[in-house]
Amino acid sequence: MSADLLEPSMKRLRAALDMLEAAVERRARQEGARADAGEELALMQDDRARLATELDTALDRNRGLLAANMEAAKRVERAAATIRAILGRSGGAAED
Repeated sequence: MSADLLEPSMKRLRAALDMLEAAVERRARQEGARADAGEELALMQDDRARLATELDTALDRNRGLLAANMEAAKRVERAAATIRAILGRSGGAAED
C-alpha cells in the first residue's frame, strides 16, 4: 500500500530530474555558444586592429609616394624649362 502512495511522488521526482537535466543541457549549450561568440569577437577585434595598422602603413606609404611624385614633377618641369631655355638660345644663335 505504501508503494502505491510513493509512486506519484517518484513520478514527480523523475519528471523534476528530467526537467533539471534538460535545463542543465540547455545552459551548457548556451555557455558554449557564448564562449564561441566571445572567441569570434576576440578574433574580429584582432583582425580589426591588424587591418587598422595595415591601413595606417598604406596611408603613410601613399603620402610618401605623393610627395615623391610631386618632387619628381617639379624636377621634370625644371629640366624641361632648362631644355627650352637652351633650345631657345641655340635657336636664336642660329638666326644670328
